[in-house]
Amino acid sequence: MKISSRFAVAVHILALLALEKNVLCTSEWIARSVNTNPVVVRRVIGMLKKAGLVEVRPGTGGAFLAKDIEDITLLDVYQAVEAVGEGGLFQFHDHPNPHCPVGANIQSVLEVFLLRAQTAMEQVLGEIRLKELVTNLAQKMGEGSD
Repeated sequence: MKISSRFAVAVHILALLALEKNVLCTSEWIARSVNTNPVVVRRVIGMLKKAGLVEVRPGTGGAFLAKDIEDITLLDVYQAVEAVGEGGLFQFHDHPNPHCPVGANIQSVLEVFLLRAQTAMEQVLGEIRLKELVTNLAQKMGEGSD
């Protein structure tokens, strides 16, 4: 099961807001960078706003960061946009054969290992600050302008 693309879109939006402080960051403007519909951007910004990561000026005032990029982790973003559906990162196949010894027991055994994997991933996301991502992005952008 994949993590929702909302996560990547949200990180894109936050990086854009961090790097383009002198631009009026409307949903239409952001949507051009993300290459998606402004409605999608507004929906994700709404989730980020609810989580306290961005603020939105009424009307066509645009969005801006509500926190310093040093204070935002990728785990904050992951949680804000509900990147993983109900039930966790990994999904099990429906209706394994209960009469098969493997089918009857695989989920309860595998679940322990998959929960460990999800916890490890979330721990790593919690260690990565948006500042690190934005710094790397700015360097990469600078390389492309030579």
